[in-house]
Amino acid sequence: MRRLAPHTLRGQLTAGLVALLALACLAVGVTTAVALRGFLTGRLDEQLTASQGRFAASLEHEAVPDADNRPDTRGQADGTFGARLLNGAVTQAAVVDHAADRPLTLTPDDRHALARVPADGRGHSLRLSGQGRYRVTAVRGDDGDVLVTGLPLHPLEETVHRVEAVEAALFGTALALTGIAAAAWVRISLRPLRRVTARAAEVAELPLASGEVAMPGPLPDADPRTEVGQVAGALNRMLGHVEDALGRRHASEERLRHFAADASHELRTPVANIRGHAELALRHRGPVPGDVRHALERIEAESQRMTSLVDDLLLLARLDAGRPLERAEADLTLLVLDATADARAAGPGHHWRLDLPEEPVVVIGDARGLQQAVGNLLANARTHTPPGTEVIVTLAAGPESVTLTVTDDGPGIPDELQPEVFGRFVRADHSRSRATGSTGLGLAIVHAVATAHGGTATVTSRPGHTEFRLALPSASRRRISDSDQ
Repeated sequence: MRRLAPHTLRGQLTAGLVALLALACLAVGVTTAVALRGFLTGRLDEQLTASQGRFAASLEHEAVPDADNRPDTRGQADGTFGARLLNGAVTQAAVVDHAADRPLTLTPDDRHALARVPADGRGHSLRLSGQGRYRVTAVRGDDGDVLVTGLPLHPLEETVHRVEAVEAALFGTALALTGIAAAAWVRISLRPLRRVTARAAEVAELPLASGEVAMPGPLPDADPRTEVGQVAGALNRMLGHVEDALGRRHASEERLRHFAADASHELRTPVANIRGHAELALRHRGPVPGDVRHALERIEAESQRMTSLVDDLLLLARLDAGRPLERAEADLTLLVLDATADARAAGPGHHWRLDLPEEPVVVIGDARGLQQAVGNLLANARTHTPPGTEVIVTLAAGPESVTLTVTDDGPGIPDELQPEVFGRFVRADHSRSRATGSTGLGLAIVHAVATAHGGTATVTSRPGHTEFRLALPSASRRRISDSDQ
């Protein structure tokens, strides 16, 4: 039943209107049939009362009838039944047939049914075998007998059935036409609601997580006198609040982005100066106390780390600002080879394996950004896994995309950390040992570079198997996309 029930509001309203009309038609039809049957039955009873049992009384004749003692059928309609009962037993019975003399045979059940008819002069219904249903009355005769007269119910039932058939045809046509008209009327009436639904669906498809969002305009049909207008008005107010909140958030993001870019840009010079002075002091030829040398070495190390952090923040700020990237052919195979060589030199305790195609893999994009993304993936595998870990770097080229996969058999990433592993300043401190110098921005840069190139960066991890996948559009696909623009 649930599968047959309509799911849309339009279908439910149309089905409800048709169902209510069907119930009304059924009530009218049943009432009409019952009233007509009662009216016609009353007319039969009146005819039987007016006959006063003449036909049944005329059955009191000799066993061998002649011209003088035949039953009186004058004024009697064909099918009129008459019977004479004496002491509860049927002595004579006949049916009027002006066309021919038909013998009447009564079964024991018929005789028993006739004997049970009360002699009260009222109409009663019974069925005679071979004759059909009859409406009969019984009155007492002058000789102490009971005279039963009946009229067939077949014409009455035919009339009632004909009226029922006509009503069924009329009501069926009315229901069909009403269903069509109701569907059209409901469709027109719900047109404002469909606009509300379409607008809500349009808003649901908007990327609201970050960036500037262009909200659609307000709905025009917001008449507060109607329920749909009230819903439209509430949606307009909600969209206004959402647009205001998104505007404030975007403005805050822009201020923060500009601040990060400006701060990173301004910090590069003093950090470089600090690093230069520390290096200059370490090159002093004269004797330098051990604690001073250690302090200078720590200053140089931290300044290098701060330089890396400032560069990462500046790159992220530029990517967030949507600045156009350099579009040129970049040999991704060469970038992977160089990054693996650097990672092998920095992490000699790891086992590095390469799985590269025979032909060079070329993509269209910013070679420096891609180099940093590949280097960050390998640095992440090196710094967050213990020595002896096997790291496999796989590069595969397809007709639509190029995929770089970095897989290691380290301890893995906790499940609760995986959804935000590409966030900024996110570190798996509880599951992986973080080497000194990590800024927590490496994977954020990987994700930002992949997004800026129209690709994706994903991770799947479990203990003993962690896989980072960087997918980029192939060079042929990128050329087609650029030509379309």
